[in-house]
Amino acid sequence: MGESHRCSVHLSIGGGAVADVLLWKNWFGSAALLFGSTALWLLTERAGYNLLSFISNALLLLVVILFFWAKSALLLNRPLPPVPNLDISEESVVEAADEMQVWVNRALSIAHDIAIGGNLGLFVQVFLGLWMISYIGGFFNFLTLAYIVVLLSLSLPVFYAKYQRQIDEKLITAHKIIQTQYRKIDEQILRKIPMLSNNDKKNQ
Repeated sequence: MGESHRCSVHLSIGGGAVADVLLWKNWFGSAALLFGSTALWLLTERAGYNLLSFISNALLLLVVILFFWAKSALLLNRPLPPVPNLDISEESVVEAADEMQVWVNRALSIAHDIAIGGNLGLFVQVFLGLWMISYIGGFFNFLTLAYIVVLLSLSLPVFYAKYQRQIDEKLITAHKIIQTQYRKIDEQILRKIPMLSNNDKKNQ
């Protein structure tokens, strides 16, 4: 039963290499992501390194090592550095573009419903969501926030996969409570606010 829960969570977050890392099925990838992000955060936030300078210096060091490795390999008849062929397939680009198109169209549809359709309920949801992001972002800089996201991404999916049934029950209860409260607000406040229809806007 627990394995079926884990499989369902694995499929819900993509079912590929990324899901293996987030669920710690690929221990090497998960540990590398955790230690790498932790080291980068400590170097930039605690040791005072500039992120752009650190990345540039790391890439510079890597390029120098590979260059002299290749030159010495040719002179000493040694094997060349094991660098894979770095190539992005056309299918990957098309798939990424299609996924991006879905998200952009979704955002444009929400903006249209708010600006043209006058969807007050959707406006309130978007307003509260953006305000919450802005409020939370005021406590951290971007790099610290990204590091927190990495930590949550490596912990929450595993925790949810292990306690999926209990968490689902709590989420269903919380969702019902939120829906009930939202209906009350919608009936008592939102629906009483006069909204102009599209015909009224055109007449004006």
